[in-house]
Amino acid sequence: MRIVAFTFFLILSTIASMAQFYPPTLSSEIKQIKGNKVTLTKPLPKVGMSGVVIHNYGSELKAISSYLVYDGASKASLRHHEPIIHGELPAVKPNLKVGDRVIAGYLYRTILLLAPDSATYSKITASVSKNWVHPDLYALFLSKEGDQIPTKDNLAKFASEYQVGLIYIVKKGKGVLYDPISRRYVGEMALSGLPKKGQFPFYMRLGEIDSGWFSRKATGTYYNMVGNIR
Repeated sequence: MRIVAFTFFLILSTIASMAQFYPPTLSSEIKQIKGNKVTLTKPLPKVGMSGVVIHNYGSELKAISSYLVYDGASKASLRHHEPIIHGELPAVKPNLKVGDRVIAGYLYRTILLLAPDSATYSKITASVSKNWVHPDLYALFLSKEGDQIPTKDNLAKFASEYQVGLIYIVKKGKGVLYDPISRRYVGEMALSGLPKKGQFPFYMRLGEIDSGWFSRKATGTYYNMVGNIR
């Protein structure tokens, strides 16, 4: 009986830990605007979370007009990002007004996972239901860009082009969640059973890219490489 109770406790603890690790997608509104700083009607759970502002253009036209990053204490900063083009709406400076809706954690269910090996990749993706973007796609993107290893810049560009909300990076003894818009970490969780060494630059199934483009152009180890993404 005690073993069953202890097992049940471990399961509940794991679920709670994972729920805290993955920031939720939730809504708030703009309460006050001062320059590039805004106050939200509701606080967000994680400092560094990014979000989008849904501006009301009138005549029932609403669209994403701005990006912001949460600073804490219901405060956020507007963030310069790639222009948001809407065919039917005026291409002007970001529109913003009190009462506009904010969606924090926009696209956070869509995650690119950088892992040291296939076993770690499979274990993590099977542990929770998300829209997992396979690193093969990112590897092809890097080869097209002429880059050999992940950087903040190419992660941001990839995330923008492929509608990715978070980057899950497996580091030594832990997993972290990186927001490519805010360029900040918004989650951290201890991980066990990780391999001592990882596939460089990260786990992928594309052998010809692994043995060709990456191995010729870059050297290093997986854990050192991901440790430099700060």
